[in-house]
Amino acid sequence: MPNELYFIRLIHNSTRRVCPGERLWDAGQLGRGSVVHFLRARNRQGYDVYLLPYAEDCNAGYIILDLDHALPRILELMRANGHEPCVMLQTSPGHLQAWIRVSTTPLEPALATAVGKQLAHTYGGDLAGTDWRHLGRLAGFTNQKFARRTIRGYAPWVKIVAARAVLASAAHDLLPSATQLVTRQTMAAARIAANQLCRVDHPGLTITAQGAVTIYQRWIQRWHVRERFPQPDWSIVDLWLARKLLAIHISAAQVETILRLGSPHFPRTTAIRKTTCVALWHVLLFLLPALCVRLMRPLLSCHATKPTATARTPEVDGSQARNVSALGCRFSPGTF
Repeated sequence: MPNELYFIRLIHNSTRRVCPGERLWDAGQLGRGSVVHFLRARNRQGYDVYLLPYAEDCNAGYIILDLDHALPRILELMRANGHEPCVMLQTSPGHLQAWIRVSTTPLEPALATAVGKQLAHTYGGDLAGTDWRHLGRLAGFTNQKFARRTIRGYAPWVKIVAARAVLASAAHDLLPSATQLVTRQTMAAARIAANQLCRVDHPGLTITAQGAVTIYQRWIQRWHVRERFPQPDWSIVDLWLARKLLAIHISAAQVETILRLGSPHFPRTTAIRKTTCVALWHVLLFLLPALCVRLMRPLLSCHATKPTATARTPEVDGSQARNVSALGCRFSPGTF
């Protein structure tokens, strides 16, 4: 599977803890003896070795299929359908994984997930393993799952069944159909969200707890909050949602009800972070002078240019401060 970088993750089979030091590797680094020795040592300690072609916040164009109950002659069937896998692995006897390249350029997460679901439905794959960044096992290491152990208690090797750097010949059919599916899902979600907001905006309707949770969760999904932030600060998400709902003319009372009933773990007793307070003060100090000038412009008349009074500022550090002259200002009649 040619790619610029590969993401390697080591997960302990018993504790499910991730081994420190996960990182991005290129093909040359993965082939070094010292790297292979390190990975094999962790593998013997109970860590499973997983790999993912890396493309930052997108899918690298490779879709993985978990075939725990593979159909007979599955490889020949996939090739006949134009879904030739780049790599077919046997993760344990009777269990296969297939990597299918459907694009030479990165794919958006929603599109890659839709393609994975289509292929999983076609070949009886595991639907739980169709997300756009699902990891696959790395060949040459053992599968540490206790359920996959041999009769003698040995962990089975992850073996290569077939390997060929190829783009699936039917990829041009997969991507348009998956794009249409994503478009339909997006439009349906938008209609549901709009209907929910219309109900909320109706003054004669009361917002139920279930309705508030539905509205809150819809916006979380739309903004991909859980994907972008593993441990979200829900106070900040509350602020985002409040601003959004107020911008589309939802009343303040209804916004308060949605946040109170729909926000996770509400009310929260977490203190406001100092950095948040400092950031707010910085914004106020930056905007306040310009706001004052803007408000005072229509009130002040610039006809008076002579000083009408003199004030002396207090001494600072023993030095004599300069006199400050105050300019007289004329107020237009009817200003107040």
